[in-house]
Amino acid sequence: MKRSVALLLLVLTTACVSPRATAGTISVTIAVDDTQREVSIPAGSTVQSALDVAGVQLGEVDRVEPAVYAVLTEGSVVSVRRRIERFEIEQRVMPFARQTIRNEGLPEGETRLLQAGSNGLEEITSRILEEEGEEISRQAVQRTLAVEPMPEIIMVGAQAAHSPLDIEGTLAYLSGGNAWVMQGSSANRRPVAVSGDLDGQVFKLSPDGRWLAFTRSHPEGEADFNSLWVIDIEDPDAEALDTGGRNVVHFADWSPNAEVSVLAFSTVEPRPSPPGWQANNDLVLVTLSSAGRVLREEQLLPSNSGGQYGWWGTSFAWAPDAVHMAYARADQVGLIDTREPDFEPLYPLEPFLTGSDWAWVPGLAWAPNSRTLYLVNHGTPVAIEESGASPVFDLVAVNWPGGSALPLVSRTGMFAYPSASPRQILDSGEMAAQVAFLQAYTPLKSETSAYRLMVMDRDGSNLRSIFPASGEAGISQAELAPVAWSPSAARVTLIYRGDLWVVDVASGTGQPVTGDGLALAFDWKP
Repeated sequence: MKRSVALLLLVLTTACVSPRATAGTISVTIAVDDTQREVSIPAGSTVQSALDVAGVQLGEVDRVEPAVYAVLTEGSVVSVRRRIERFEIEQRVMPFARQTIRNEGLPEGETRLLQAGSNGLEEITSRILEEEGEEISRQAVQRTLAVEPMPEIIMVGAQAAHSPLDIEGTLAYLSGGNAWVMQGSSANRRPVAVSGDLDGQVFKLSPDGRWLAFTRSHPEGEADFNSLWVIDIEDPDAEALDTGGRNVVHFADWSPNAEVSVLAFSTVEPRPSPPGWQANNDLVLVTLSSAGRVLREEQLLPSNSGGQYGWWGTSFAWAPDAVHMAYARADQVGLIDTREPDFEPLYPLEPFLTGSDWAWVPGLAWAPNSRTLYLVNHGTPVAIEESGASPVFDLVAVNWPGGSALPLVSRTGMFAYPSASPRQILDSGEMAAQVAFLQAYTPLKSETSAYRLMVMDRDGSNLRSIFPASGEAGISQAELAPVAWSPSAARVTLIYRGDLWVVDVASGTGQPVTGDGLALAFDWKP
C-alpha cells in the first residue's frame, strides 16, 4: 500500500513540470517577425539547422545573429532581422563650366560669346538597404550622364601689338586646349576646335590643309586617357569626328598622298606607374570618307615588344612617296613598306641610359627624295663612361638601300629634331632642300640645355644659326619640337617664350604671331 502511494505521488509530481529537452537535444529560441519560437534541436547543431527546424526562410540580405554557421548551446537565442534591398534613380543637374579664350584677332578688352552654356543632367542609381522598415544605408552604384553640359565660351580680345604677317597656306596652332588657324595673314585667325581639352600629343594638318587631326584628353578615372579626332577646317560649322583611335602618344599623321584621306597612328596601354603607359608599338591605318567618317581600319603592324626599352614606344614618319615609313626606337631606326608591312632594320643605335622612367628615341625626318633619312645618332663616349651613358649626340644622314651614314653635324644634342623643307626647284632646274634642326647650347648636357635653331643645305653645307638672335634666351626644353616649314620653304614656325613665332629663314628675323603665352603645338600646310 505504501509503495502504491509513492508511485502515485511521483506520477503527479512529474505531470506538473514543464517539458525538458531529452538527452542529446537542446532548446533554443528564435526571434523572427515579431515572434519568438522555441525549438528543440540536436546538441551541436548550427544556427542554420535551427532555422530549418523552425521553418524560417532567410532573404538574401536578412541579418542573423549569431552567424548561420555558429554552433548553438542550451538556451541560445537566434535573432533574425528582416532587410529589404531596393534601387532608386535620382536626377542631378550638372552646372555648365565657363571658359575664356584669348583672341589676338579682337581688340583688347572686347568680348564675344562664342558658345552659350547649358546645364547637363546626371542620373544616379543608389542601392538602399532597409531593416525592419527603417533605412540603414544608401550607396550610389552607378552614374550615367544623361545630358552632357555645354560650357559657356567667351572670347576675350588680346590683340597683339606686333604687325600682321602674310601667311602662306594654312598655319594651325594649339593654344589653351583649343585649335586655331591662320590663313592669308596672322591677323586673320579663327578657332576650329574649342572644346578646351586638346592635349597636344597629336596636332597634324592633312597634306591639302583641309583636315586637322588632334588628340583630346579624357577626364581622370576613365579607362582611356585620350582619343584621336579630325575636323574639317574649311567648314566653319563642322563638328569634330571621332576616328576611334585611343591612347595615342607617340605618333599619328596623314599619308602624304593628298588624293586619299589616310591617317596612321600608334597606341599605348594606360598604366598607373610612370610613364603612364606601356607601348603597343603597333601601327593602324584608317581611311576616311570625304566627309571625315571612318570607312576602313587596317592593322598594319600588330602589338609587339618594340626592342630594347620597347615599353616607352616607337615613333614613325611617312616617306614623301606615301608608300614607305621610317620607324625609330631606342635601339634602331628602320623602314616599313606599307604594301608588305614589317620592321626592316636600317641603322642600329646605342640605347641611351636615361636612369629614369623615360627612354630616348631619336628624332628623324625624310628628305624630299624618299631615299635619305636625317636622324640623331647616339655618339661615342667622351671619356671612360660606358657607351650607353655617352652624352654625345650627332646629326647624320642615312641613305637606303644600304644604310650608309653620312655625318653632318657633331654634338647637336639629343633633342635636335631635324625637319626637311619642301622640295625646291632652282633656276638651273636642280632640286634643292634645306634641313632645320635644334642645336643645344651645352651639347654635352643636352638633356637639360636650352637650344637654338639651325639651318643647313641637305648635304650639311651652308650651316648657320638663325634663331634666336645672339644674346637672347634659348628655346626651352618644354618648347622643343620639330619646326614646321612654310609651303615655299621661306619661313619656319616654332614655339618660343610660350608663343608661336614665324622666322624668316634667309634673315633669321623672327616675330611672334600669338601673345597669350599658351601655344603648345602647330603645323603648316599649303
